[in-house]
Amino acid sequence: MRDVVVVGAGAAGLAAAQFAAAASADVLLLEGAARVGTKILASGGGRCNVLPSRVDGASFWSHSAPRTMQRVLAAFPLDAARAWFERDLGVALVTEATGKVFPRSNRAADIVHALRGGCDRAGVELRTSWRVDALTPVEGGFEVVRSTGEVVRCRRVVLASGGLALPKSGSDGFGLRAAEALGHSVAATYPALVPLTIDAPDLRALSGIAVPVSLSVHTDGRVVATEPGDLLLTHRGLSGPATLQISRHLTEPDARGRKLRIAWSAADWRAELADGAGGRQLGKTLRNHLPTRLADALLARSGMAAADRIAGIRKPDRIALEALLAEFEPIVTGSEGYKTAEVTGGGVRLDEVAAHDLQSRIVPGLHLCGEVLDATGRLGGYNFLWAWASGKVAGHGAAAARPR
Repeated sequence: MRDVVVVGAGAAGLAAAQFAAAASADVLLLEGAARVGTKILASGGGRCNVLPSRVDGASFWSHSAPRTMQRVLAAFPLDAARAWFERDLGVALVTEATGKVFPRSNRAADIVHALRGGCDRAGVELRTSWRVDALTPVEGGFEVVRSTGEVVRCRRVVLASGGLALPKSGSDGFGLRAAEALGHSVAATYPALVPLTIDAPDLRALSGIAVPVSLSVHTDGRVVATEPGDLLLTHRGLSGPATLQISRHLTEPDARGRKLRIAWSAADWRAELADGAGGRQLGKTLRNHLPTRLADALLARSGMAAADRIAGIRKPDRIALEALLAEFEPIVTGSEGYKTAEVTGGGVRLDEVAAHDLQSRIVPGLHLCGEVLDATGRLGGYNFLWAWASGKVAGHGAAAARPR
């Protein structure tokens, strides 16, 4: 009988296996795919934004137990996580001007290689193409059942099989289903950090244009969230960092009735349009702040012409144009879904696990970590930080229960 079986060799699973084995547990790491760390390899355009450079209270959210989430993060602070990579795993890291932390090599493969190396040195046994079909509690531990019928017995299980985002990487929701089958509750899942789809053919025709904006989400006259940053127009709608960051406010279960608002550029449009000195043309003024094709599309929406003089615009038309430029509300029809989402929002409720070891309060001996849990971070390395931290806590917790 093994001490610990870790199900899933993604970011959280690789961390959990290494920390459990480093604590002298006999660890078997199971991965359904042919190779480990598939989502790591795909992240950051193949560069892997492995960590953020700073963390604050707004960096993460949970729909069930935010305090538990914060306690887990506090168990592996950002500086300790960075030292783990640089000192223990031998990966040189650099912080870019954006505040994102990448391997100096700009190769996500180096992160996977380092994590695998850490597992090898700690004595972890890895089996790939070993897809788990069921987890069955038995006396003294668990039976981990492979899709082929093969069974492994263990004292503790660390469930690190991810969520639903980026299914091409192998994320199929097994961990969520398995936890529910064992009696856990799951906070409703949804795609987070995801491009949005809009009903605006004229803007979708501008696919590829990127522009700095300020986004906000409103409901019942109240501002729910704001996000400055770059927006990218796509053939389906909106993407780019600002869109991804704010998207969860429009995709989470209680998002009904919320509306997205776009302020195009940082220009003070009211002052700009009220000042008609010199008989400036409307088109030239807008093009000073926006890409030409976008400026022309917004002008077409306004019903005005590029050659119109600002001084000659009637007050009602000026007010309408100001709203179009500073408070534009596209009709958001949905999102691109899990196939392009960075992460899964929601997951196994955090109030059903113990913060100090992430052991289930419902199924003794079952530990959970990573994306399967109801904890999500902002774009910029935060979800990897959650993976490393929760993996460490779950791995240490599982190892602590081994026979002495």
